[in-house]
Amino acid sequence: MTTQLTKDQVYDTVDPRDFPALLDIDRYGKRSSAFDKIIAATHDHFWDPLDKAYIDFSEPFDMEKDYLIDPDLVAGRGTAVWDKLDEAQRIKLTNLDAKWALSSILHGEQGALSLSASLCHILRDPGAQEYAANQAREEARHVTAFAQYVKVRWGKPMPIGGSLGGVLNELVASPYAWKKIVGMQLLVEGLAMGAFATFYNRANDPVLVRLCQLAMTDEAFHHKFGKIWADRTIPKLSKEEQNIVEDWAASCFQTLLFNLINPEQMKSVYALVGIDWQEAHQSLMEAITDEHRRERMREGTDIF
Repeated sequence: MTTQLTKDQVYDTVDPRDFPALLDIDRYGKRSSAFDKIIAATHDHFWDPLDKAYIDFSEPFDMEKDYLIDPDLVAGRGTAVWDKLDEAQRIKLTNLDAKWALSSILHGEQGALSLSASLCHILRDPGAQEYAANQAREEARHVTAFAQYVKVRWGKPMPIGGSLGGVLNELVASPYAWKKIVGMQLLVEGLAMGAFATFYNRANDPVLVRLCQLAMTDEAFHHKFGKIWADRTIPKLSKEEQNIVEDWAASCFQTLLFNLINPEQMKSVYALVGIDWQEAHQSLMEAITDEHRRERMREGTDIF
């Protein structure tokens, strides 16, 4: 049976429907200092996605002639499906693969925004609430920034994949703080940091490189919030409680990984270059049985 698993008062919660509990006059004087440093650092990594002094989305990039990202990052590179594509088709597939990834990141940022806001409704500690509100503000600028990038490069983002959508919906709707923190601050934010670092190092579009650089300055602090929870909570869990957290986290991770690499989740991408997703899936399965290709693909796509 799932419970709150509260082991430290800074992560104590109220029922999301019990707003009067947050009006308790004694609560205001019990603000924890656990998050003061990361709250104070907010000003040090401020940036405005609508200010060209920080990032200029109007810089051009030829989407038909140039690879937006290193094609080695495409899961299908080196497979039979990839081998039969001409150069123009490979560029198109690579850039659509990037669109899929960046659309997923955009949806993830919206999930992080909504989740951070939801934490404000349940965290009892005023300091923890202030941190969550700060993160919501930062996630909001990520939504603005990635939405703008996708808009200038492709127009509309791609719809969210079923796997990622299911995870985000569970995290945002969950009444349990530990699920929100483990799922978002540790797993999803960790995934985002890996993606940003990968694109920062291997994207060919200077605007995307700059965007990922700016986003990483925020995400490191978001991940820190989860680490504080882990340091204060995990050592105090019973074996049964630890199993609950670990089993759920493993299941969540597998779902996120499925969204990242499974061709079925990317049907729309393959369709745009005339490839049946089942053919792509079969080709990928054949490729990863080859030790050399499996090693190269692991190096190129493992952002965890």
